[in-house]
Amino acid sequence: MHQQNLGSQGLTVSVEGLGCMGMSAFYGAFDDAESTATIRRALDLGVTLLDTADIYGPFTNEVLVGKAIAGRRDEVVLATKFGNEVDESGQRTGRVNGSPEYVRASVEASLRRLDVDVIDLYYQHRVDPETPIEETFGALGELVTAGKVRYLGISEAAPETIRRAHATHPLSAVQTEYSLFTRDVEDDGVLATVRELGIGFVPYSPLG
Repeated sequence: MHQQNLGSQGLTVSVEGLGCMGMSAFYGAFDDAESTATIRRALDLGVTLLDTADIYGPFTNEVLVGKAIAGRRDEVVLATKFGNEVDESGQRTGRVNGSPEYVRASVEASLRRLDVDVIDLYYQHRVDPETPIEETFGALGELVTAGKVRYLGISEAAPETIRRAHATHPLSAVQTEYSLFTRDVEDDGVLATVRELGIGFVPYSPLG
């Protein structure tokens, strides 16, 4: 599997990643044994980038991925996300939360569920309209300094938001839906912005 730089901050990933959302959320029946076998087979084939999020399940996908990579952590670039607010009972509140307090609580919870010491790529899953992006990425930058996170990303953000986040702490990745069916990023400035700033672009749902 060919490896390439994702962004300009030093992160290297396989050109094909494995999105794990459908193993625990949204697309129907789930089989943890089959999903675990799929993850491990992907690693055997040279895939290094695994993508999950706290909201998938909620919570259960991070646990699944963590168990699947046990003993193979050094083969994985582990990406997860926060921001779609979930309460302690596992219920979505309908809010997006980018407050520094929520950032700090979310990363600790994800580290526990994944059973790892550090998250390679940590995304803000959606942008909180109530919290300045500088506050969110200021807190995320502190997590990088603390060694809990290696690289930062943002998902489904507008060009100006991407610029402001990147100016607060350098981004390695922007994740946005992109496929033959959904091509907005070609026209709304997102692709042009990440190219200009040297940020990697990760398309989700690339098969539509």
